Amino acid sequence: MEAYDEGLKYDPQNAVLQQGIQEVTATVIQAMSGRFPTPMDVDSQSPPTKASEQKKAEPPKPAEPKVDEMNEEERKKYFAKKEKDAGNNAYKKKDFETALKHYHAALEHDPTDITFHNNIAAVYFEQKQYDDCIKECEKGIEVGRENRADFKLIAKALARIGNSYRKMEDYKQAKVYFEKAMSEHRTPEIKTSLSEVEAKIKEEERRAYINPELAEVEKEKGNELFKKGDYSNAVKHYSEAIKRNPDDPKLYSNRAACYTKLAAFDLGLKDCETCINLDDKFIKGYIRKGKILQGMQKSSKASAAYLKALEIDPQNAEALEGYRQCSISYQRSPEDVMKNALGDPEVQQILKDPAMRVILDQMQTDPKAAKDHLQNPAIADKIMKLIEAGIVQIH
Repeated sequence: MEAYDEGLKYDPQNAVLQQGIQEVTATVIQAMSGRFPTPMDVDSQSPPTKASEQKKAEPPKPAEPKVDEMNEEERKKYFAKKEKDAGNNAYKKKDFETALKHYHAALEHDPTDITFHNNIAAVYFEQKQYDDCIKECEKGIEVGRENRADFKLIAKALARIGNSYRKMEDYKQAKVYFEKAMSEHRTPEIKTSLSEVEAKIKEEERRAYINPELAEVEKEKGNELFKKGDYSNAVKHYSEAIKRNPDDPKLYSNRAACYTKLAAFDLGLKDCETCINLDDKFIKGYIRKGKILQGMQKSSKASAAYLKALEIDPQNAEALEGYRQCSISYQRSPEDVMKNALGDPEVQQILKDPAMRVILDQMQTDPKAAKDHLQNPAIADKIMKLIEAGIVQIH
């Protein structure tokens, strides 16, 4: 009460201060009339009824401010708020036309408040009138900037523009406005929306890039380089072909063959799995997988891959040979494997080559050297022969 009285000394006609005094007075009277204990020498009264208890429990309604005592600016804001509240009630009931009438009326009373523009835009958004929603938000942002509105309200308008563009499937424009909203006020909701539209843009670009005809051209280039032993550059063309036609299992199978030659077994294995997932009847995917697992000295898993291939074609020569080799290797001791390998004239010739011995020593002490040497097609073929024979293991 003292604070309100002090305020009235400076502005005797201030409606807010006068209303505050009325509210405090009503609260004091309520407290005085209902909360003093009954004196000991007075007979107790009959128990209060439920109606009277409910009446006492209800907080006092604030007194209506006296409009006549308000100045012009206060009167405009007062009526604008009343219209906004009426609009909000209609909005909650999904009575959008009524809500619009009240929000527009609020704007007539106070055209400097961005909130009314935001509310009108919210109605347009619910009505799926996205172009109107965007225009209203833009008006609101302009009004907000001119009147130094809270940056959160600006961010809200920018985010609603972003959501409108997203509904219209214009994801690039949506991204622009979500980023603008984030620069005004970062919220988890806007950040999530931005991430979602970025994913949509990426997917759209991926789909737009798909062209099976160009994929075939890149595949042929890769095949030519593979035949020449240029496996690194063949990988580049197969990778481009995959981008152009990501649902073709043959492309992954071809790239897996390159990775096998380069002893990049983990990448080759991943391509084989993709290939099989795209077409579980594509026999080459299982055969490539078996060969890679053999190179990794995982005979039991390689054997399982070859068996899958034989389920598709029981007479496939590559699958039968791979399974046979796995069965023999699985049953032999490391000493038998080495003995058998050293009996192979081709293996002997490779091991007698002084340059190859230096390369093998480098690979043993420096794992990165293996990747460098495998770039050379001639050396890569010799190393693969040693891997298949069980002489060399790459992990």
